[in-house]
Amino acid sequence: MVQYPTARLDVSFAALSDATRRGVLEQLGRADASITDLAQTFHMTLTGMRKHVGVLEQAGLVTTEKIGRVRTCRLGPRRLEDETAWIERYRQLWDSRFDELDKLVDELHWKENVHGPKSGE
Repeated sequence: MVQYPTARLDVSFAALSDATRRGVLEQLGRADASITDLAQTFHMTLTGMRKHVGVLEQAGLVTTEKIGRVRTCRLGPRRLEDETAWIERYRQLWDSRFDELDKLVDELHWKENVHGPKSGE
């Protein structure tokens, strides 16, 4: 069985579980931005945005750099390979289970067409 770094997955998925943080990542995917700009974009306080950026930074998804009085945010070095592999593993598992269910349903339909409906139906 494939082993994934559990703590790292937990931190990543916790960071990604919030719509605002996902929005921040999308925004930073287009261009670097200051915390002030992000706070204005998402209509929230500087303190609130700092907390969101801190969670993303802890997960390695965002980096910040303070130049003068401005803290600029950019996408971090993490590319979410472990998270993608974890999701893909479970996608394949569910695909396999649904394929088996499809086979069972097809078999039941075939039996019903060959033998007709059971009496009392």
